Amino acid sequence: GLPRSGSRPPPQIPTRGGPIVKRSIPHVKKVIVVASGKGGVGKSTVAVHLALSLALNAPSGTARVGILDLDIFGPSIPKLMGLENIEEPELTENGSLIPLVNHGLQCMSMGFLLPRSPGGSNADTAVVWRGLMVQKAVQQLLFDVDWRGREGDKGHPLDALVIDMPPGTGDVALTLGQLVKVDGAVIVSTPQDVALVDARKGVSMFRKVSVPILGVLLNMSYFSCGSCNTPHHIFGPLTPFHNTAEELSLRVLGELPLVAAVSSGGDAGMPAILGSDHQAAEVKQVMKAVACTVWSGVGQHVAQPGAASM
Repeated sequence: GLPRSGSRPPPQIPTRGGPIVKRSIPHVKKVIVVASGKGGVGKSTVAVHLALSLALNAPSGTARVGILDLDIFGPSIPKLMGLENIEEPELTENGSLIPLVNHGLQCMSMGFLLPRSPGGSNADTAVVWRGLMVQKAVQQLLFDVDWRGREGDKGHPLDALVIDMPPGTGDVALTLGQLVKVDGAVIVSTPQDVALVDARKGVSMFRKVSVPILGVLLNMSYFSCGSCNTPHHIFGPLTPFHNTAEELSLRVLGELPLVAAVSSGGDAGMPAILGSDHQAAEVKQVMKAVACTVWSGVGQHVAQPGAASM
């Protein structure tokens, strides 16, 4: 299991015997989940870009934002945030995990806690757990992380925590939805019908556990080749996506392009949104509008994108 203090209560397992009261994540003001019903839609990359955009477009100008990777079996945040193969997180005096930091974001992931080979890498380490172990690990990641960072009691809480969810509607999503006060969910999809079918299931699941849905975000909506101004819809027309959003009464938060900078930036641990080239500007512009909408959706008023730049 994950490190924990013996003085803390044991994890709660949702049962049919009675409801477990939802609670807030310690030292976090707003909780925003990024989810999809299907894998491979770029959800983790979107989560990283959203967290960075929220930090840069906060109502007060700047904000303390963290990102929590709840994909127990396939954590992506260490790679995307440039935090691979580093030392395991330290613990506070009471046994809470201290987040790692890069690009100004507090980060926590199962990927930081996996056993390492003699060479110092955990790239080939697999998590082979049954559902009960997964639920316990998820609860520890949710409630046993001190998001104030190294400063502890002298530190400040996070203004927002972005949670990168695993695909599907299984143990992790259900545990989060039943135990945590979530301020809003962002559903990510690509244009294909096969992705939209699963996205609808994700929407249904969040509604069943009373998690407000802020809207849907279309990823890989068109290909931007960099040598022309014509968007290439290589995954098909966008009409099915917009029809699905309308049928589900969901707001379309934005349409992200498919650009090479997103892939190369993720591989290098340098999110594309932090770049300065034309492709980065495309992603940055969309994510700025998404961040402003999300801040407003969780009760923090912020002016919509205008002349000011990130």
